Amino acid sequence: MHRCCTALLMGLMCLAATDTTHADSATAPPSARELLRELVEINSTHAHGSTEAAKALAAHFLAAGFAVQDVTFLAPADYPNKGNLVVRLRGRGRGRPVLYIGHLDVVEAKRDDWNYDPFKLTEHDGWLYGRGVIDMKGQDVAMAVALMRLRREGFQPARDLIVAFTADEEAGGDANGVSWLLATHRELIDAQIVINPDGGEAGMKQGRKLYVAVQTSEKNFLTFGVETPDKGGHSSRPTADNPIYRLAAALMRLSQYRFPVHLTETTKQYFERRAELETGQTQADMRAVGMGSADQAAIERLSAVVETNIMLRTTCTATQIEGGHAENALPQRARATLQCRVIPGESADSVQAALQTVLADPLVKFSTITPATPSPESPLTPSLVREVENVVHGLWPHVIVLPEMSPGASDSRYTRALGMPSYGIDAMFDDLDDGRAHGRDERIGVQAFDQDVEFTYQLMKVLARN
Repeated sequence: MHRCCTALLMGLMCLAATDTTHADSATAPPSARELLRELVEINSTHAHGSTEAAKALAAHFLAAGFAVQDVTFLAPADYPNKGNLVVRLRGRGRGRPVLYIGHLDVVEAKRDDWNYDPFKLTEHDGWLYGRGVIDMKGQDVAMAVALMRLRREGFQPARDLIVAFTADEEAGGDANGVSWLLATHRELIDAQIVINPDGGEAGMKQGRKLYVAVQTSEKNFLTFGVETPDKGGHSSRPTADNPIYRLAAALMRLSQYRFPVHLTETTKQYFERRAELETGQTQADMRAVGMGSADQAAIERLSAVVETNIMLRTTCTATQIEGGHAENALPQRARATLQCRVIPGESADSVQAALQTVLADPLVKFSTITPATPSPESPLTPSLVREVENVVHGLWPHVIVLPEMSPGASDSRYTRALGMPSYGIDAMFDDLDDGRAHGRDERIGVQAFDQDVEFTYQLMKVLARN
């Protein structure tokens, strides 16, 4: 077990003497826009870490009147720059807590690639630009502002409300905050239910808000390495056993392969509800899938569209390839990386067996680069869906709420693996045709950001009072 550096921001300890039992003892918190600007301007990429961002948030919570014992900064001793912050709003003890989680780290961004400085918040033509505004400093701000607002209003939840701002969810993974907290300080974040906005999705197209998803599951992340070896030789004496050719031929067979359709309770309901947004043949196909009566023609039509194909089945695709060692020598080996996103309930062994059959070359050797982390499906309880729908429809009457399995991975895989039902819920509407998370000129609409701040407050209050 890692030793940890547990600090309560000694430079702010003077605030501990402040009476934190009354709202008038606190200073006014920053606006959501001010806090977003502050967090975006803190470079929390993998190389820099999340400690500075976590401490900045801790200072605001302490200034807002939260008791020192309820604002806990922690970082692994081996990774002091990978700081985490856990904040608790005390309830009346009527049940186990509600836990919100959100990562503070962001993916790298190069100034030369962007039209704007990625580490400055820029507003232009109704958009807010900056690294992390949509993934996920915008959501971190919404959670922080909501929690401070609830305290300022004197709201006492039925059960404790916890927000954990964590490290290392994005590329790097030296000290994932959720995993580390569960392993070393589970008592701080143990909860009855987990809400992870990073796993949620609010979709719109051409400015039209379509749906808010309740993510109950996500595909398991699994990566294989495949390699074809040979003795090599002089390039003037080519052979049929050239590893590059063998591997290329095997990968071409993979490119033509589709894993079998595998529907879960979540994906059946997803297609049933998603059909409400479609018309004509697509609507009929989705309804048939949701009812379990789709014929092969319907499956083929939905499989031809990336957005729906990934909801139907496990996928594996080549993401990296290398081979050879010299311009004038036959290659002694060729290697490729196969990245798989596996439907919950399927095993890594079954996926590898399928790949070996498809690649159809006994000389192709397999290795596991990243093993899968089991992530069971969380139950989609009608009461939770009803509460989300009430909040959503109060803000956007025509937006539907639908269950969803994420094709990507989030920190919910750690909480689900330990039996904590976890749901991705987020209402920061992003354009499905121009999503820029992890990309150049990452942005979120000004209105979308402001509305998500309000949505997060309303949902947090509803979930914590029951």
